[in-house]
Amino acid sequence: MRLVTVAEMQAIERQADASGLSYAMMMENAGIGLAQVVSEVYGHLITGGVCGLVGSGNNGGDTLVALTRLANQGWRTSAYIVRKRPSHDPLMERLKVAGGIILTLEDDSDFSKLTEELSNSAVVLDGVLGTGIQSPVRGKVAEALEKTRRELDELPQKPAVVAVDCPSGVDCDSGEVAAECIPADLTVTMAAVKTGLLRFPANNLIGKLRVVGIGLEQGGLDLEAWQAVKRWVADEEMVWRSLPDRPRDAHKGTFGTALVVAGSVNYTGAALLAGKAAYRCGAGLVTLAVPAPLHAILAGQLPEATWLILPHEMGVIAAEAAEVIHENLERATAMLIGPGLGLEDETRDFLERLIGSVPQSRWTGIGFVPASSKGGSAIRAKLPPLVVDADGLKLLARLPDWAKHLPAPAILTPHPGEMAILTGLKVDDIQAQRIEVAERYAQEWGHVVVLKGANSVVSAPDGRTVLIPVASAALARAGTGDVLAGLIVGLRAQGVGAFEAAVSGTWIHAESGLRAAQTMGSTAAVVAGDVLEAVVGVMGRVKDDG
Repeated sequence: MRLVTVAEMQAIERQADASGLSYAMMMENAGIGLAQVVSEVYGHLITGGVCGLVGSGNNGGDTLVALTRLANQGWRTSAYIVRKRPSHDPLMERLKVAGGIILTLEDDSDFSKLTEELSNSAVVLDGVLGTGIQSPVRGKVAEALEKTRRELDELPQKPAVVAVDCPSGVDCDSGEVAAECIPADLTVTMAAVKTGLLRFPANNLIGKLRVVGIGLEQGGLDLEAWQAVKRWVADEEMVWRSLPDRPRDAHKGTFGTALVVAGSVNYTGAALLAGKAAYRCGAGLVTLAVPAPLHAILAGQLPEATWLILPHEMGVIAAEAAEVIHENLERATAMLIGPGLGLEDETRDFLERLIGSVPQSRWTGIGFVPASSKGGSAIRAKLPPLVVDADGLKLLARLPDWAKHLPAPAILTPHPGEMAILTGLKVDDIQAQRIEVAERYAQEWGHVVVLKGANSVVSAPDGRTVLIPVASAALARAGTGDVLAGLIVGLRAQGVGAFEAAVSGTWIHAESGLRAAQTMGSTAAVVAGDVLEAVVGVMGRVKDDG
């Protein structure tokens, strides 16, 4: 699903109209798609009827087309004209012929007819204001929206509300909302998702989100503005296309080795969560590289893993551990650094040595690496594809020119606080421009950025961006980020491209959070282990191997 600004959508429609797909044809296609979604989702309510709140613009027209289509399918339909439409509007005439009722705000000064229609309808289509409207909403339109909102709240059996393209009163660029905006149970948006729908506070009001076509993919149209869109919204099909095949004659080497460098005595579980997640998304082998004191604690909890025991200082990874890692990279096809490392200077020195920004001396501590037959300086193996998360990001921020020393493209997975440390920006400024910030620094650093949070943003250095359309308090819990990092490195280890692994891992993680909340019955009850367990069901749904 493409993600567009209002200006981009308007340019696309202008080019389509100039290429022979007229505005009237686009409206017809949009209305037919809207009616189809209403029938699919709410067809069991057909005897209850559907009322459309109709504006003067394109989405008012979409609503009239949908109402006519639904009337012809047997629905009782009514259109309440909130903003005056052209005299002898053919769309209104068609609805009348199909048996629909036409009511107008002009003839309903006390809103009694509106109140009656709302109480007699099972579904309400909100088609008053479209994507080009900015707050505040004024006059009788504002009164009608406010009246509708209050009436819906007071009805003992509230009808389902379907927003047409967007809830009326939403700014589809900024995500700001008018006070009168009617919360939707479902938003059916046309052709592409509008950026503001995935920004807050608008995202709280859209309900579930569906996209219907307006004909842009038909008739061989090749619109420059349509093809130029580089922002997308992740969905199951996109993720399915990115996941690797799993042939029946595969062996563990087919699916790569994920090396997870993680953990310290204060954050023991981070390594375990990340390692398990890497296995759950299909990695053939997971090696956990942890400070020596953690091995005895963790080994029995993940018998499927192999282990790389690292030198430590008081339970955190020591600087000399960089040599241990470099001498054991032969099998690793992707590496994760960061979960639970801690922020001690020793570990900062380890990371500095590991990424090659300072010379190294050879570590010869007994029990950590086999003695080498070669003398001289440390072995400098090329680092495998890299994922950096959590404390690894905070440590990177303390190293000069860190972005230049990572194998490109690495995958960086900051939450807003970590992004603030990496960039020097304020958290509030990052949150206000999440897409733009992720895109700017992905291009500046030359690495894939996963800006975590509600509707996580994944940006690539080449300008591609994908939003994950999930915002859930189920994921606002310690350890869920470790699960995400493990999923991404597990996919990367299997040979999935950096951007695709980041998108797919983040989507699977988000869907697993939703599934965990459903299983537990509450977002408050979900812990990171629940999200990890839910990955099994999500993976089975997306990639059923048969």
